[in-house]
Amino acid sequence: MFEKFALETVEAIFQKHQFAVMVGGTGLYVNAFCNGIDEMPEIPSIIREKIISSYKKHGLIWLQEEVKHKDFEFWKTAEQQNPQRLMRALEVVETTGKSINSFKQIKKIERPFNIIKIGLELSRNVLINRINDRVDVMVKEGLVEEVKSLLPYKHLNALQTVGYKELFEYFDGNCSLDFAIERIKINTRQYAKRQMTWFKKDLSIKWIHVDQKIDISEIINSCF
Repeated sequence: MFEKFALETVEAIFQKHQFAVMVGGTGLYVNAFCNGIDEMPEIPSIIREKIISSYKKHGLIWLQEEVKHKDFEFWKTAEQQNPQRLMRALEVVETTGKSINSFKQIKKIERPFNIIKIGLELSRNVLINRINDRVDVMVKEGLVEEVKSLLPYKHLNALQTVGYKELFEYFDGNCSLDFAIERIKINTRQYAKRQMTWFKKDLSIKWIHVDQKIDISEIINSCF
């Protein structure tokens, strides 16, 4: 859905402008826009619900062992601390009997426009401070109240993410609010580190440190 939306959006932009700028940090979405996304098998709801229920009951170690045993090819290069990716792989192998890797064609789709990727880098200390400040602002602007309003839906996959799952633990009485907020900061920093690891593998990205005095337009023009 995102791939389709993004392509339609840039097509509309190109009707009036020479360039479109896409800003973001989620690798899967960037890759879907730039290279297309592989078709994955339809997963029966009974299998998905069984896996989610088992993960909630037995935890991450159980999930890791299941994936390691049933889809070792994926496990070797998987984000082994990411339950959503692991559950997805387990869904596929239990539905089809095949590794999720077998559905990844690594077949790049050529887009009808040029793509220039620019990555911005911060020093670690600056990044940590910005993440901490951002979390404090989110809490000040109502994050706790937002999560409280979502308690009836906390079982949904979309809410098993940083910023939500920590506060669900607080509302379940498993930790203090201060502890939950600190965990959000720690988990966000870890997520940012994983993002950088992901993007550093993409050799087409031109990296710029934010302290560098560089005109971005020069980089763009040099690509043509």
